[in-house]
Parts: sequence; C-alpha cells; structure tokens
Amino acid sequence: MFNSLRWKISTIASRVMLRRGGARLGKNVRFLGLPIVSGKLAAITLGDRVVLTSDPKGTALGVRCATLLRVLGPSGHISIGADTGVSGATICSAAGVTIGERCLIGADVKIFDTDFHNHEPEGRRYANPDWAAISRPVVIEDDVFIGTNSIISKGAHIGRGSIIAAGSIVTGAIPPMSIAAGSPAKVVRTLAASSA
Repeated sequence: MFNSLRWKISTIASRVMLRRGGARLGKNVRFLGLPIVSGKLAAITLGDRVVLTSDPKGTALGVRCATLLRVLGPSGHISIGADTGVSGATICSAAGVTIGERCLIGADVKIFDTDFHNHEPEGRRYANPDWAAISRPVVIEDDVFIGTNSIISKGAHIGRGSIIAAGSIVTGAIPPMSIAAGSPAKVVRTLAASSA
C-alpha cells in the first residue's frame, strides 16, 4: 500500500513537470519514482500506458539510478511508444531516439544517438558539440526486449520482436525477430514468428 501511494505521488509530480515543459504524454503514463529530465522537454513524447521506473522497488531486478531522459541540441527528440516499460535507463538524444510499442527496456540500459563530443582532439573538452556531425538517429521497433546493462549507440536500428542479451552493445542494425548478444552485438539465433 505504501508503494502504491508513492507511485501515485511520483506519477502526478512527473506528469506536471513534463507537461509544463511541453512534453506530450499519452493516457495512463505512470512513473514509479521520479525520473531525471532535461533539455527541450517539448521534444519528448510518451505513448499511452508507458511506465518509467526510477525506484529500485518498482522492478524485480531493481535499478541503480533514476530513468534519465535528456534532449540535446536543436534536432534531438525522444519518442516512446504505447505500452513500453523503461527501468532505470538513460536515454539521450541529439538526432532522434524512437522506441516502438510494447518494448521492454531492462534495468540500467543506456540508449544514445550521439558521441557527445567532437571527434577532433584540439579543444574537444571545451568545444561546443557539432551535433549534426557526431549524431545519428536510433530506432528500436515494436516488441523489442533489451536486457539489463546493454548499450544502444548512435545509428543503431533494432528490428521488430528482437531480443538484445544483457550486457550487449548494439552499434548497427539487428534484423527483426532475432536474438543478438555480445560486443558488438551479433545475431546468435532467429526467433519464430508468432501466429497471433
């Protein structure tokens, strides 16, 4: 009962914060703990029944940190489809991160579409990032399951229904209905399509 009350309070507070910043929230979006959000909040879209877990008690595996949504640069945007659950993930966008419907984003996953710093060594630490040069969109299609501690980096495209094994690093394209593992992630098995 105590957790239920905590989730109601964190959901109300998070909805108010995001809506004041211009984020678009679908129906029945829930927040289990308070997320960390920054940047252009108007570039964040959360579909119906999305759940963002930021408290270790909100998921079986627990999370080490709050879910973080950060929009960088003028072209960054984050879109999370209906019925997707995110547990303590970090999602940063300078070019576009699109996550489909019914996805499971495991504990402490990191998804980012940029290198964050310019490639030229001179002045790298202090230079303003050239977002267009160092960023490429990330696309995660519907029904994808990304295991704990995985990293999905710039330019990654994960096909519908795929599973990314825990601790994997995705740097390119993963075909639909595949299980991928490793660093960099490679397809280790194909999943049978359901007949639903």
